[in-house]
Amino acid sequence: MRLTPYGAARTVTGSCHLVEYQNYRLLLDCGAYQGSEDDRNNEPFGFEPATIDAVVISHAHHDHIGRLPLLIRRGYKGRVYATKPTQLFLPVILEDSLHLMSEERDRLLRKGKQPPPLDWDETDLRELYTRLEVIPLGQSLEFGPLRVRLGDAGHLPGSAFVEVRAGGKRLVFSGDLGHSAKEVLPDLEDATPADLTLCEGTYGDRSHRPFPETIAEFAHILSETLDKGGKVFIPSFALERTQEILFYLRDLEEKRQIPSVRVFVDSPMASKISDIYPSVREYLSEEVRALYRQGRDPFRPRRLEYTQSVEDSKALNELEGPLVIIAGSGMLAGGRILHHLRHGLPGENNALVITGYQPRGGLGRLLIEGAQRVRMFGEDVPVRAHTHTLGGFSGHAGQDELLRWLEGEQRVALVHGEADKLEALRQKLTQQNTRAFLAEWGRAIEV
Repeated sequence: MRLTPYGAARTVTGSCHLVEYQNYRLLLDCGAYQGSEDDRNNEPFGFEPATIDAVVISHAHHDHIGRLPLLIRRGYKGRVYATKPTQLFLPVILEDSLHLMSEERDRLLRKGKQPPPLDWDETDLRELYTRLEVIPLGQSLEFGPLRVRLGDAGHLPGSAFVEVRAGGKRLVFSGDLGHSAKEVLPDLEDATPADLTLCEGTYGDRSHRPFPETIAEFAHILSETLDKGGKVFIPSFALERTQEILFYLRDLEEKRQIPSVRVFVDSPMASKISDIYPSVREYLSEEVRALYRQGRDPFRPRRLEYTQSVEDSKALNELEGPLVIIAGSGMLAGGRILHHLRHGLPGENNALVITGYQPRGGLGRLLIEGAQRVRMFGEDVPVRAHTHTLGGFSGHAGQDELLRWLEGEQRVALVHGEADKLEALRQKLTQQNTRAFLAEWGRAIEV
């Protein structure tokens, strides 16, 4: 059995890995590149799509599914296997991606520029939907000469790591591993030792702070800001992070640790994702399922409102505090949150709560570093609001959790992380007598 990474090598996006055995070719993930590397999305895959026999998807994040329609456009003829939640979330994520691509194309046309053709379109997306097939967690299935099983990765509802067995060998692909301390999802399932483990290392250089400390700080920020009549702005990803924040807002409110105020989710995509959550409750934690059994919505603070239209979004900026606004994008790279910050950053009673990674040079990083003015929409915006970072909300396992999950493994290939983060994890693994190395794009690894 042979494994070749064709994405996420020494970078955190573009997950795509090819497994080959006895002329059978199984693709694990087919994700898009994001951020500064998104220009790589229209490059060749590194393999011929028509020669792939099957595709198995670990979870529904864009950097794990975003190039599936392009795979089909370029000749893939087979099925796409994923858990039930992944299949339900996938259309929401990809239709939003197509909408953003179309908007960018229209923007260039308005400027009199000739945009490149779309990488893929709605025809490819509709064809993808006909190819989807459910693969349950925990059940082994045969793919030609391969035997495949999905284990719970604890990262999203239905997220999985993938075990592949063939010829007496065992390969494990981690997908993205979850942060086990949080309460919304089940804990990460242990994996038995393999001949080769392909593992993510997003946070390979550091461990997360104890999660109760994160929640205590979150409650303090909220109560302090809202008691002053301020506004709390939370940039958030539509899938998982928004729902998790809502879960803790409801919980803190019920425990009377924060006041009950209006909470707005200003993201049509997050609204669609939240509508799916009740139908995938069996993939959530026992605590969440217990709330559902009691007839309660675990993700609904008392005064929650979802906005849909652009007009509704703009109207939020005319409201007085106290209130909470959750909006995309999580990395402050675009989206409705930017408009709210343009209005809200000058207010000294307001707070920005950052719960996810912010790339170097981006707006979020500038605010974290204490910028007193930022450039937004062609104007200088004074920053008087307080910026707080709560890295403990991360959906990825920290270094200590990665090391614990990899304990006892003999060979580990590291992917899905910046090179310095992966190198830090490699050194730690070496100290516990594990042979570890950084995977390279297009370089085959014998299992």
